[in-house]
Amino acid sequence: MWLKNITLLNFKNYSDADLHFSETVNVFTGNNGSGKTNMLDAIHYLCLCKSYFNPIDSQQIKTSEEVFMIQGDFDRNEKNEKISCGVKRNQKKQFKRNKKEYDKLADHIGLFPVVMVSPYDVNLIMEGSEERRKFIDNVISQTDAHYLDQLITYNRILLNRNALLKQIAITRKYDPTLLEILDEQLVFAGNKIFATRKTFMDEFIPLFNQYYTYLTENKETVELNYQSQLNESTFEELLKKSVEKDRVLERTTTGIHKDELAFVISGMPLKKFGSQGQQKSFLIALKIAQYAYLAKNKGFKPLLLLDDIFDKLDDHRVQKLMQMVSHHDFGQIFITDTGRERVKSIFEKIEVDVTLFEVDNGMIQNA
Repeated sequence: MWLKNITLLNFKNYSDADLHFSETVNVFTGNNGSGKTNMLDAIHYLCLCKSYFNPIDSQQIKTSEEVFMIQGDFDRNEKNEKISCGVKRNQKKQFKRNKKEYDKLADHIGLFPVVMVSPYDVNLIMEGSEERRKFIDNVISQTDAHYLDQLITYNRILLNRNALLKQIAITRKYDPTLLEILDEQLVFAGNKIFATRKTFMDEFIPLFNQYYTYLTENKETVELNYQSQLNESTFEELLKKSVEKDRVLERTTTGIHKDELAFVISGMPLKKFGSQGQQKSFLIALKIAQYAYLAKNKGFKPLLLLDDIFDKLDDHRVQKLMQMVSHHDFGQIFITDTGRERVKSIFEKIEVDVTLFEVDNGMIQNA
């Protein structure tokens, strides 16, 4: 699969743009703030129906405009697929495949898999466990059409259970039968999600270890650990044991919504003990493992978007990374960087052809 072209109208800082891409490596260069990252985000939007950076669709519309549109042609299984989306202020988002609008956006997820690597990913390390659960869920959702529905179901039941706990606290009337019904529903949905996550992590962790070892030449010891309360006890037992605590706190304190992905370096938390370079290498290995997992489970290569990844990596790791992603195991790649000469030099060293685009304040031309 590869993206042949893209057309933008009033997307972020672009009034309009119409670009044709190479099947291999495409690089956007220009100063910070020129719009390089916005181009990657437009590609991400086409693939996953949303911005990588901002969940509010109307905020992607260019200032003082009323609507944005993105359209692109993909070559998927040697067939042309035209994907288009449009957002008008205060109106529902429209998403179409070959001119036919989707009944629900979830039907689009996974058809055009994509992996983004960005400085923004540091939130995976620095923020709370919700960010890391989202990472797991995002990868699985691109390969399992039912997983997203299971998550939505679980979260709806969880909201209902929490609302009941609050109601019990206010009215001081406790009917265990109502709680038992919700517990049964929560257990049924939660066990499915836990089993899927566990199977995913069993396959994903070895991929991560392989790529981190390659990037760092086995100089550092890291671990990726999937932590869940359901590893230690059944969900039914957890809910029974925590019922009094849940009533006091007026929320559900156990379940798969508390799952965690622990990042460890030399036996210590990466967040506190990893250097910026080590954290960056960890995140890149995480995302390249995501790419490998998607490629294996989809049967074709996703798009790879690399935003400003040369920052905080030494030259040796940059070269190793570019050698790896330019290899035949990878498909179409989009890269942003501030230094055109640096990019040209890197790819000349590894003897890989690139298509260069120069970005200047929302204007793009072939470099």
